[in-house]
Amino acid sequence: MDSQHATVVGSDDSETGTLTVLAHIDGEAISPSESNKNENNQKQMLQAKFFKEIATHMQNATYLHATGTGQAQEQFMHYLADTPQFKNVKTEESTTNKMSDERLLEFFAEKFN
Repeated sequence: MDSQHATVVGSDDSETGTLTVLAHIDGEAISPSESNKNENNQKQMLQAKFFKEIATHMQNATYLHATGTGQAQEQFMHYLADTPQFKNVKTEESTTNKMSDERLLEFFAEKFN
């Protein structure tokens, strides 16, 4: 995850619970504004929309490990902590370079086995 793109990985609905890519979410770009206040408000609104869209793919989550570049994963974990539905989700984060879907699945398979 970064500030503009997230890949949601989770267990599929099978009995084996195989890890799979559940979704790719792209955030909207901020339009330039002459006012810093307007630009900041737009940035916050778009970030909340981005996080909300990611959360729709995590309805029954009990554990979250966010990885990516920058500070987006930390901000997302704060968003979840402030959302009643997710306040009991155990969270962890790590910082790493962008990964392909295949490498991301390998990363989580190694982490959870």
